[in-house]
Amino acid sequence: MTQSPPAHSPELRAAARHFGRRGFLTATGAATALAFAVHLPQAAHAAEGSARSLPDDPFTLGVASGDPLPDSVVLWTRLAPSPYEPGNGMPRARFTVEWEIAEDERFAEVTARGQAAAHPEFNHTVHVEAGGLRPERFYHYRFRVGTWTSPVGRTRTAPAAGADPARLRFGLVSCQQYTDGYWTAHKHLAEEDLDLVFHLGDYLYEYPVDSAGGSRAYTDRTLPAVFARETETLTDYRLRYALYRSDPDLRAAHAAHPFVVTWDDHEADNNYAGDTPEDDVPPEEFLIRRASAYRAYWENQPLRAPQHPSGHDMRLYRRLHFGRLAQFDVLDTRQYRSDQAYGDGWQRPGPDSENPSRTLTGGSQERWLLDGWRSSTARWNLVPQQVTFAQRRNSTAKDYELSMDAWDGYPASRSRVLDGAASADVRNLVVLTGDVHVHYAFDLKADFDDPDSRTVGAELVTTSISSGKDGTERPGDWETYMAANPHMRFYDGRRGYVTVDLEPSRARADFKTVPYVTSPGAGLTTAASFAIEDGRPGLHDA
Repeated sequence: MTQSPPAHSPELRAAARHFGRRGFLTATGAATALAFAVHLPQAAHAAEGSARSLPDDPFTLGVASGDPLPDSVVLWTRLAPSPYEPGNGMPRARFTVEWEIAEDERFAEVTARGQAAAHPEFNHTVHVEAGGLRPERFYHYRFRVGTWTSPVGRTRTAPAAGADPARLRFGLVSCQQYTDGYWTAHKHLAEEDLDLVFHLGDYLYEYPVDSAGGSRAYTDRTLPAVFARETETLTDYRLRYALYRSDPDLRAAHAAHPFVVTWDDHEADNNYAGDTPEDDVPPEEFLIRRASAYRAYWENQPLRAPQHPSGHDMRLYRRLHFGRLAQFDVLDTRQYRSDQAYGDGWQRPGPDSENPSRTLTGGSQERWLLDGWRSSTARWNLVPQQVTFAQRRNSTAKDYELSMDAWDGYPASRSRVLDGAASADVRNLVVLTGDVHVHYAFDLKADFDDPDSRTVGAELVTTSISSGKDGTERPGDWETYMAANPHMRFYDGRRGYVTVDLEPSRARADFKTVPYVTSPGAGLTTAASFAIEDGRPGLHDA
């Protein structure tokens, strides 16, 4: 096989400069170079390996499932006997992995089984779209290769298309920076009685990880130097996923529940916008890095074939139905957005941020969202996405500032979405959000500048799993934010997650918190609970 040049190699940088930005992205030769940069195979043609050549357990990163349909669910694993080494400690060969799924955890009656190939070109990850399943059922699954058997995972299929399920219970998580603390919240999440979990972004962070693991400060092990640099190449991102997946609490959460995932910025680069990176790097070079990040993301998540990336593009937005009870429109607010106005950060709004041509979703995704609402027959219409949707002023003064990275930096885009929801007569609009490392609960207003305007929906913002370290119940800006934003119903700065209990007549949201993450073993409390009633927009006392 021809040796592929690494991402950010001099050859690729020279090719990018030669073609120029538009030419680099469209010319056949440069597109081929981009594919090589992330080692995308034209065909998986590695020789078959012998499972007897695996003397150590290859299932060190656990198992996962996701994107449930009424008759199908994605099953995932990765062969990695040495997860902290490039190539996972695996021979550069193709391995046949057996899988099976059953309704009982002892696998007394196997519902379906099969084989899947773990290709070296895909970093020996396995994606199985297990079909022929019954709707609204819990299943158990596992993998085998040679004499090795994976841990058992539990998953659940969605209700049938025309069904009227009595209940759907799901969790919301985001922002798990490895160096900021232990993932105790994931341990508690694994013990919850849930049908699925939505991960709303920042599954990993690109920043360097020191040998002690940051705030984890391990005394019993030292992390290798490969983690002590920012992720840029495909190998870097693959290794970072291995580090994150090696955490026992994250593995437990994945094994306990199917996940529906979407990314934010740190899976590639902090606060990037479309083809514009955080730092002063030419877009054509950044897109090589983005292609590597997207490739590794797909490899390491339980995603279906339509989400497979093509170079630096990956269609992650998608729609999931849970009978006639709920429709989930999962958004991607990073890949297609306009660059942040006024240089990003918190800024006073003005003509640049309020330009009606600016978009957070891109035109195609926006049309897809609004068309989906027009055809929706669901009682609840929920939008899992990344950044804060409601207006969030940082002062009660007239010269307040807004976050240019959130929907506040794209108010015309937000207005088009809210107008589209009103035009479609969307029933029970609920936006589900991550990113900000705090719990928020908002009423969504027809006009955020008028507190007395009509309430049109609700937004539930989950805090981080660990990002921001321990946090505090009432951050220093708590009183200011609550006064400046009358539609903000709740604000808590501790770590944790949200659970939502969805029934035809109402939804109940519980904001769960842990008191600390810089030490392991914290307990879990419910900091606040709210109800959203069918046909009565906004948040009410639970």
